[in-house]
Amino acid sequence: MTAPWVRTRLRAAPGAAVALAVLVALTACLAAAFPRALDRYTDAGLRTAAGRAPADENGVLVSAAPDFGEDAADAEAGLRPERLAEAYRFVLGNVGHPLVVDERQSSYGVRATESVPAPEKWLPRPDGLPAAMVLAAPQGLEGHARLRSGRLPRLTGGRTGASPTELEAAVTEETARTLHMKTGSVVHVSGHRELTVRVTGVLAPERPEGPYWSVDPVLRTPSLRRVPGPPGDPGPSYWVGGLLLAPGAGPALLGSVPVVRYWNLAPDPDALHGRDLDSLTSAVASLESGPALQRLQSTISPVADVSTGLDDVFATYGQLRDDTGPLVAVAASGAGTVAAVVLLMAGGLAGERRRAELALLRARGASVRGIAGRLLAETAVVAVPAGALGLGAALLALPGARLLPALWAAVAVTALACLTLPLRAAVAHHRVRIHDGRRDAASPRASRRRTVAELTVVVLALGAVAVLRRRGATDGAGGLVAMAPVLVGVIAALVLVRLYPLPLRGLARPARRLRGAVGPLALARAGRTSASTLLPLLALLTAFTVAAFGGSVLSGVADARDRAALLAVGADARVETAEGLPDGMSARIRQASGAREVTEAGVDYRARTPDGRQTLQLTGVDADAYAALAARTDLGAFPRGRLTRPHGAGGGAEDAALPALASAAVAERYGDRPFQLLLSDGAAVTVRIVLVRDRTPAVTGDDFLVVDRSGLPAGAAPPNVLLLTGDHLDAAALRRAAGDLGTVRLRSEERGTYVDSPLQSGAERVYAAAVAACAGYAALALLLSLASAGRERAALLARLRTMGLTRAQGRRLLVLESLPQALPAALGGVLTGWAAVRLLSPGIDLTTLAMSTASSPAGRAELRADPWSLAVPAVAVLVLAVGVAALQAWWSGRRGAVAELRAGDTR
Repeated sequence: MTAPWVRTRLRAAPGAAVALAVLVALTACLAAAFPRALDRYTDAGLRTAAGRAPADENGVLVSAAPDFGEDAADAEAGLRPERLAEAYRFVLGNVGHPLVVDERQSSYGVRATESVPAPEKWLPRPDGLPAAMVLAAPQGLEGHARLRSGRLPRLTGGRTGASPTELEAAVTEETARTLHMKTGSVVHVSGHRELTVRVTGVLAPERPEGPYWSVDPVLRTPSLRRVPGPPGDPGPSYWVGGLLLAPGAGPALLGSVPVVRYWNLAPDPDALHGRDLDSLTSAVASLESGPALQRLQSTISPVADVSTGLDDVFATYGQLRDDTGPLVAVAASGAGTVAAVVLLMAGGLAGERRRAELALLRARGASVRGIAGRLLAETAVVAVPAGALGLGAALLALPGARLLPALWAAVAVTALACLTLPLRAAVAHHRVRIHDGRRDAASPRASRRRTVAELTVVVLALGAVAVLRRRGATDGAGGLVAMAPVLVGVIAALVLVRLYPLPLRGLARPARRLRGAVGPLALARAGRTSASTLLPLLALLTAFTVAAFGGSVLSGVADARDRAALLAVGADARVETAEGLPDGMSARIRQASGAREVTEAGVDYRARTPDGRQTLQLTGVDADAYAALAARTDLGAFPRGRLTRPHGAGGGAEDAALPALASAAVAERYGDRPFQLLLSDGAAVTVRIVLVRDRTPAVTGDDFLVVDRSGLPAGAAPPNVLLLTGDHLDAAALRRAAGDLGTVRLRSEERGTYVDSPLQSGAERVYAAAVAACAGYAALALLLSLASAGRERAALLARLRTMGLTRAQGRRLLVLESLPQALPAALGGVLTGWAAVRLLSPGIDLTTLAMSTASSPAGRAELRADPWSLAVPAVAVLVLAVGVAALQAWWSGRRGAVAELRAGDTR
């Protein structure tokens, strides 16, 4: 009985099957994880943006006043709970998908549009003005609060109209505590007619920060307001609190205060998805000024109005997503390309290992279709379960995202792994061959098809780079731009494959004159290239390009944040007091852990010109110490001694004016002539601008002057700022040393404030993961390339050892043979990565990714080549290539020549 093909082949090569399964599982896991990670951080970014918006902006408020000219009975009917509930259901039905309303946090009811005074003397009066009350009759109050005392308000007889003068109300704990209320308190409110409101209960809101209580926060927490007054003269203050009436008390407010019906819709944060941004924007637009609003006005009231801040939230989020999306696409396309190349190489290695077997089958009459089908079944038995395992790992590791994109990604990886070997075998063995000739040599002239394919890739790459430079990565350049770094790597790989054998062949002839056979033999073998060299070189150079691009992106983002934080703080840390520094504070700060240099500065924020029209920030410093600080921080560095008044200057000499460093705006205004300033303590000083800088460590803004403190009048501008430089500053120690009188700001903490969206952090993590994946797959591609020639090299070393080659010479031979391929790959990778960054940098703006805004105090965050991102991969390739070659030589030496050489072996 004949054994099944698949079982026989898997038993014959279990190691190869396990290696393929691991490769497919890992690649499928990474491929499935990418869209899920993308979904997770884009969804988190949208939910964070909506959650950070004020409560009156992250919801949809539908309001409708009683119709003008409506009779009293109809007006009362429109304010009753059943009509309000009916309208609420209609409003919910007009919310377009995918905007989902969280009915648990939504609210509706009737409220007064303005507060009304309450003349009770026992209510607090900070400046003698009576307190005011906002009357509201919200629905569902019992489901959003717990009773602390008393009971919920009720209506006498269960129904009321517009005529009653007494009502019941509840108040929250904060209202009761602040306004001295309790159960049984009576409040008279004076509207168009007086109402008497009796407090029947005190409530504790559930989720007080939720939309139900936060849309109109005065109903939860009293507000201290001021009467508008003239500029510079704040008016008297008074308290405004909220009285929560019974749900059916809306009609009772008619004729007493202006009222409005309201339906506040809180969006469900769990239903907000970044992928639905366009549909969400359309749904909100329909409610604000589209078909949904028309339906509300025709059904509820002609004066119904919809207000929301969600459109601004969505617009801001969309801008940030659009700015970070192309950068993430570049990383994903690069990592995907390198992974695909590795899968192709794995299939090619398997096909090369079984070349003789498949050729024998063809010679014995096997059909191409039959061989391809058997190879497909053999590969699918291994790859399909491995792909499913990788998909399952991605689903478990990243829950809460869409299944379909991850499924398609895993299926694509599995299909590529399954089809590579059968298709390669079908192409390679389409014709029956008895002898294939040498496998380590190439045709001296490339085919026309290969030339056309290479020219096509070149044209596509140049087009992508041209589009990116002209339109920018975030200006609708399309998917071709995302592939631009990959295509640049492809061009370099094609050029290197064609060019690097030429100098090696040229050096082979003069190398024959050298003593020994190792050098000439290594050059001769390295100069024999074939098309199989293209894939590993393509993987290496693509990985180089993506790593250089990704590393430069991450480095540029970090530099932009560091620079912005330095501009905001002025040094590594800043300690500032409202008045002069207390005695001993400077000494305590100097002793804090990590502090290396401490520079004092006295900032007068209210210095002004004699006419009082212009206010400037005048900073008095120790000129030499401040010059050293400006040089260390690279914030407006200037030569030492330029701010020091010359000795002997005085009287009416021009040198009597105090030399000053000024901002560009101040210098443009006053020029280099002496002018006088009045300090905040009344002293006067004459200064003359001798230096102009855009920035300086002590102060920010466009209007500043820096002078030598020793030239100021005694006691003027006392030191109130300490600027620290040092490594690993201890924030807690600095705050303890500053005490309650000083505010401490650290550059590291300021830098952390710029990462305020999951979109930023998520994009950075995806980029870092893509760079790491590229590095791993590039190393695997190099190992596969070396493994493909491993058997042939082992046989060569065995033959040479029979001719007298020593083990040390064998190691040198393999190392020297690998260097001519690894060295051009490393140097070409460095050049390609640098060129890709230089070519694409004009179209890349990292400001949004670094700062989450379109502008930065440090200016535009440009993409620059990061030396470490170029050097580290190059060195790693050389070390790995040399190490693998040396290891291969050592292992072949241990096996011995007899184990490698057999009669009839054609290797």
